[in-house]
Amino acid sequence: MLSIFTRIAVAGPVPYEFNLNVNNNFNLNFKLQPDGLIDHPEKPENPSHGQPSHGGDDDNDDYDDPTLPKAYKKNPKLFNLHKEMIHIESISGHEFEMSYYLINYLRKEGLNIELIPTPDGRNNIYAWYGDSKSTKVLLTTHFDTVPPFFEYNAARDEEDRIYGRGANDDKGSIAAQLIAAEELLKAGEIGKNDVSFLFVVSEEVGGIGMLSADAYLKEQGVNWSTVIYGEPTENKLAVGHKGIYYFDLGVTGIASHSGYPELGIDANAVLVDIMYELNHYNWPSDKLLGETTINIGLFEGGRAANVVSPAANMTALLRTAVDANTIDNIVKGIVEKYEKSTECKFEFKLMQGSDPTFLDYKLKGFDTFIAKYSTDIPNMENRGFKRYLYGPGSIHSAHSDHEYVTSKSLLDSVEDLKKLIKYSL
Repeated sequence: MLSIFTRIAVAGPVPYEFNLNVNNNFNLNFKLQPDGLIDHPEKPENPSHGQPSHGGDDDNDDYDDPTLPKAYKKNPKLFNLHKEMIHIESISGHEFEMSYYLINYLRKEGLNIELIPTPDGRNNIYAWYGDSKSTKVLLTTHFDTVPPFFEYNAARDEEDRIYGRGANDDKGSIAAQLIAAEELLKAGEIGKNDVSFLFVVSEEVGGIGMLSADAYLKEQGVNWSTVIYGEPTENKLAVGHKGIYYFDLGVTGIASHSGYPELGIDANAVLVDIMYELNHYNWPSDKLLGETTINIGLFEGGRAANVVSPAANMTALLRTAVDANTIDNIVKGIVEKYEKSTECKFEFKLMQGSDPTFLDYKLKGFDTFIAKYSTDIPNMENRGFKRYLYGPGSIHSAHSDHEYVTSKSLLDSVEDLKKLIKYSL
């Protein structure tokens, strides 16, 4: 676990030294240079790992490189940035190298930066161009990914697919958001106080990154008129997304010889009955978001085939179309019925519960869809701003062993985000 024990505002010109403690075993010394860049004691030799190569619009020398997509020449800076980020492993809990890369990239683009720590010492990144942290539009997404990490590969197939962990979830959104804002600023279509960025850790596991960042930014009085959240939406605007109800249930019985089951209490049998009822329950639905669905992702129990099981455990996740309280009452009602009718002991733990999210989406020129997944949006309190969910790539390949985004989807997302930003102004 990487832990930085202080919030560091790196917008100023004065060099700032600090230490990074890794697992309490040793310290790495860092120094913020006068230009605001982090001086890393062991900079990677490969510029694709941690140091932005910062290719510009005229950087077309690598166009025939077979490791780059066929559409590379259409926006070299976009594809370079995307490739470099995918090269960096940033599985949830191990985001430091990616944060180091983003800090250097943002500083080279002339942004002010503030690092906002989570309780466990990881850092979210807030960045803005002008003299005010509060801007009209916030572009935000996460830079952690699910495991396992796998490398960048531009397939150059018919769809010009770009494979790699984070290709669409969510480094595709980061690249598109940054390039869209940079191009608008360069063209004079937006001002320096119009756009800011928030990149957070741990969206894939619990959302502590966004929760920490939001609490701090609220405390500082920072707000926006519009927030554009990045996730793979197939270049469409999401109407909304389902909520989550994520829980663990343990059942404790009494072990006995399987030849004398009357001497024991079978925890497996009780939990199997509960799982059957959960799976076959007529869960409430919503006209817009559709059905509530349940996935019992983990089940374990018992000691041996000839032993009545003394313990069993399950973990389930519901994608909910109605409020979390309604789902909570149903789940706990089923569990309580078995608590009363058996002699087993039950241990119920709710890990995460959130209501469905409804978003702004009625914009000319944009198709819409309903997201059946969850995002960080519920972890940011809506303080009166409009909320859009948009990004390149499809959730159908996210989290898979073949995660990819097409070059067209990336290119289109830059243009669409420009439209969203200008519309929001």
